[in-house]
Amino acid sequence: MTRAEAKERNRRALLDAAFHVVSREGHRAKLDVIAAQAGLTTGAVYSLFGSKDGLLAALIDDRLRPHHDEIARAIPAGADLLTAVESFARHYRRSADAPTAAAALSLQITLLDMALHDTGRGARFAATVREQETRLVALFTGRSHDGGAVTPRQAARLVTALRALFVGLTQGVVLGLAPDADEQFFADAARALASRATLVDPGPGPDPDPDDTV
Repeated sequence: MTRAEAKERNRRALLDAAFHVVSREGHRAKLDVIAAQAGLTTGAVYSLFGSKDGLLAALIDDRLRPHHDEIARAIPAGADLLTAVESFARHYRRSADAPTAAAALSLQITLLDMALHDTGRGARFAATVREQETRLVALFTGRSHDGGAVTPRQAARLVTALRALFVGLTQGVVLGLAPDADEQFFADAARALASRATLVDPGPGPDPDPDDTV
């Protein structure tokens, strides 16, 4: 095994361990426990991620990146905006039935709690989320809707609203608070939101910088 391969193996082991330990223990998760579960020392964490916060930010990216890869594959390339939004909604609903859905929700709540109690940590986590969400903005930008094409600014506003909608609904599904929120419910809610003129046509204003679209 090369040095690069060993480094990637250790990185993967720490990310997997962090997901399981943080999902299970929440804010009480200790770095030495994460390292031990990965079969490594805390020194490996500092070497690969710089700090516990660095590991957690990398964990967020590690969970979001494949999720957004799947979304990109689920949305038809030539579809109009509402069809694209519906495909996104149905894919998001299916993720709520995944075997890891409860652990993912636990991780999400833990990271939010950490972010609320540490503004620096919260800013770092938010930057990681925004970086991945630029991919969603790009997926919706340029799609046809109501006789025009969606601009980057409109797509960014829509992504922000859809995130809030899907996160809330998914929490309800996983916790048993939204028993009737099936795929069609997600699709209908998303299409209704995307159809609102106040969201897709927010009025005058410049399009966002490509590096800060959300």
